[in-house]
Formats: sequence, C-alpha cells, structure tokens
Amino acid sequence: MCLGAGVLLAQPAGQQVPYLEKRGATTQLIVDGKPFLMLSGELHNSSSSSLEYMKPIWPQLAAMGINSVVTPLSWELIEPEEGKFDYTLVDGLLDQARQAHERVVFLWLATWKNGMSSYAPVWVKRDTKRFPRVVENGAEVEILTPLASSTMEADARAYTALMKHLKEVDGRDRTVLMMQVDNEVGVLGDTRDHSDAANKAFNSAVPAELTKYLAAHRDSLYPDLRSRWDANGAKTSGTWAEVFGDNVRTDEIFMAWHYARFIQAVAAKGKVAYDIPMYVNTWLAGDDTTPGDYPSGCPEPWVVDVWRAAGTALDFYSPDLYDPNFTLWSKRYHRAGNPLYMPETRGGDAGAANVFYAVGEEAGIGFSPFGIDDEMDPKGALAESYRAIESLASMILEHQAAGDLHAFVLDRSHPAVDFTVEGYTMHVTLDEIFGSHAQNGYGLIFPSGLDEFTGAGKGFRVTFTPRSGLHAGIAAVDEGSFAGGKWAPGRRLNGDENDQGKAWRFDSKQVRTEKVSLYRYE
Repeated sequence: MCLGAGVLLAQPAGQQVPYLEKRGATTQLIVDGKPFLMLSGELHNSSSSSLEYMKPIWPQLAAMGINSVVTPLSWELIEPEEGKFDYTLVDGLLDQARQAHERVVFLWLATWKNGMSSYAPVWVKRDTKRFPRVVENGAEVEILTPLASSTMEADARAYTALMKHLKEVDGRDRTVLMMQVDNEVGVLGDTRDHSDAANKAFNSAVPAELTKYLAAHRDSLYPDLRSRWDANGAKTSGTWAEVFGDNVRTDEIFMAWHYARFIQAVAAKGKVAYDIPMYVNTWLAGDDTTPGDYPSGCPEPWVVDVWRAAGTALDFYSPDLYDPNFTLWSKRYHRAGNPLYMPETRGGDAGAANVFYAVGEEAGIGFSPFGIDDEMDPKGALAESYRAIESLASMILEHQAAGDLHAFVLDRSHPAVDFTVEGYTMHVTLDEIFGSHAQNGYGLIFPSGLDEFTGAGKGFRVTFTPRSGLHAGIAAVDEGSFAGGKWAPGRRLNGDENDQGKAWRFDSKQVRTEKVSLYRYE
C-alpha cells in the first residue's frame, strides 16, 4: 500500500532522534526510523521523585503492555540552587526505564503546574522582585507572571541545561521520546493577571505578530476566535479590548498570548540544545466556564491559534481529557495540522474503550491515563486493550497514514455509527444476540485484503452494504492473533458466534481480534 512521501515536521539533528513526520493522511511519531504508537501511562506527580519508589513500578508497567511512561521532572529538583544542576534523578530514571525496555516522555514541571507555581525552586519563589507574581484582587498569588522576562530566562536556562544533558546521555539510546514544557498553565482565580505590568500591556496595542497571523490564517482559525475577532471588525491594530471586545474572553486571549510567548521561548532554547518533539497540555474547560475557574490562557481549542501565532517551537497542543464527551474534545484537538496526543486521561474501563477511538478514528500518536501506578493490573481492562492494540500496532500505523482506519465507542445513548470503507458501508451497533444486549462496545476496523477486514474490540456487531447495489454476505469470520505482524488463526466463528451469518460480532466477554471475509451476490 502506497502511503506517499513523508513530510518532515521536525528535523532530527545528528543521529536520528525521535521526530514528527507527515505520512499520508496523518502525522506520526518516528522512533528509530519507524512510526511508533505510544501506549503509555502517566505517573502520579511525585512518584518519580524517588528512584527507590520507582524500582518495583517499572516491571509492573511493562507487564500491562505499556511501552512508554509519562513522568514529571521538576525544576526544583534539577536546579535546587541557582546555577547548580543535579541530574542524579534524571540519569536514574533513564537507567531504570532502559532496564524495563520502556520509553519516556518527561514533563518539565517548572514555572507552572496546574496554573500554580509550586514546582519552581525556592530561590525563585522567595525573590518576588526578580520573579514577580500574578496579581488577583489587588494581591499577589503563588502564580509567577508570564510577563516577566527574568522568569522566562531562568526557566529557559534550566530547561536548556536539561536538554543538553539529555542529548549527552540519551542521544544514542533515544529513551526520551518527547518533552512536555510546563503543565496546564494559566491564571487560576481570576480571568487575567492584574499586575501593573499586565494592566499596562492589556491597555497597549495588540502585538502585530498576532493580528498578522490572524489575517493570514483567517479561513482556518477556530470558529470561536474568528467570530470574536470579526464581531469587533477584524481589526489589525488597537488595544486588546478594541480588537477582541471588552469581556472575559479577551482576558483569556491576552493571557494565552503571554503564556505562549513565554513557553515558546523556553521550548525554542531547549530545541537548540536537543531537537525532539515538544508540546503543551491543557486543563480543559466547559464551553460556558469562566476563565479563571480553569487556568486562563491555557491552550484551550479556541486559543490554540493564539499560541501558534506566538512561535513555532512547540510541535502540537494536547488535551488532558477527563470529560465524558471524549470524541468531541478529541476532534477539537485533531485539527489544522495538530496531531492528537493524549498525555493525561481516564484509565480503567473508560480508558480501555477510549484508546481505541484515539489511535483509530483520530489517528492519535499516543494515549496515557493518569495515575497509572494505581492501575498496574496486567489482567485489567486497560491492559487487555493495550495488548490487543500493540499486536496490531504496525497495521494501525499503516492504516492511519492510508486514512482508512476507523474506530468507535458505543453505549446506550450512542448505540450505532456508520463508516464507508473499500466499497462498503459498515453499520456498527452494540452487540445483541438471543435477547442479550451489550451496554457498551468499542473497537477499530481496517481493510486487510479484497473483501476482507480486520477488527479488534468487544461488545459490537457489524453489517455490510456494498456501495455497488449488490448484496453482501459473510463468507467467514475467524478469530486469531498477530505475532510479529503474522496472522495466527484460531476458531472459525460461523455459528452462533456470528449470529448464523447475520453479522460480524465481537461479544462483550473480552477484547478479541478477528477477520471477516465477504462475498457479493445479486
């Protein structure tokens, strides 16, 4: 199958470090020269601060089918005294990961974490003149303002030193796949910073870089941002209130610009030292939630364009997705050249279902439930899904690029979905047989030959309608497994298991991998 020429998005320096590449219909993470699908888990915030604590964790994660671990590194532990760097923890985590045959994504918890500045070193925290804070309701709060160049420069020096060290100690092994720069940034408790510096900037002209970007990318802007700009005349000059309106959403756009300028600058300096993919994650908000009740300025979908206007060092933007409407938020981030990566989400039964949708329907590069060290059950639902997806990983990546991979999550409120693939309309519904109805179902499907499809999942059934007007019948259904990309067939499921030939079924008992072959007749 021809996938088309790859388009390099992040040029690997020297040896082939991990990078992003446009391949066919999607963007993929390339590791050791091949696309890599991250089946990950994010540790609790403090787990990786102790090598002793982590020792027994690694093999348990590997036993779940996890191939990459998302784990924090805090500025306060890397640079406990200004200018004095301690990489003992970094080197120890890399050594433990390699022994467990795991890859790593490091979270740089530095100036901000969940809107606050609790992970900054104490020498930064105590010097409020050099490192000024956000002002809310006339008082300073424990949030470092993004308008201070002194803070940005200190963060960037530490981050650059870390990236230089990672290149030295990991450039050959390529254990570290990506870096997250800070965590869920933004102002909590108010719509924006009301310090003197922030007030002056807010009442000054919107930077020309932002308005030029909006004008140049007008047709692809997120609808909410474009409508707010248009409602005020699509001005290319003026104060923030004049360009975007005098309201709390303008406060959010203002903060997004300043957080983005800060973090883009930090990431850019880090990339000079070691050019691997870098991203920022998002504390998601409800559509009607007031900025400040969530971190105002975080890269919510409606301000991602503001972040892009502020620089190009960040490769993509990711949701921390706990909202029940998983598909809606996934689509909001898989848009306009932004690949979907899920660094933090729900695990358990929800994660076991959602991972199929993320890597299938939205061609995600990875999936990572939070607090994975509370869910290290090799027989659990998440591990079951991970093992099935891992066995199909090379094919999933191939069909992501081809654009003919489909996935779904079904329940009683959303019991069916249709897809058109390879000349067939597939009608996918919750499974039912002999009066028994599945309460939920999930899976993925892709073509694997002439009139043949491969699928994995549980709790659903598929019927087929040819686009040509002929009828379609099920010739055979086989369960089986893939090992090293080779199909090993198991049972032939042509009885009750496929409802006497009426449907391609995946029952609710466990995740299965199956193939179906079809025939056509008049």
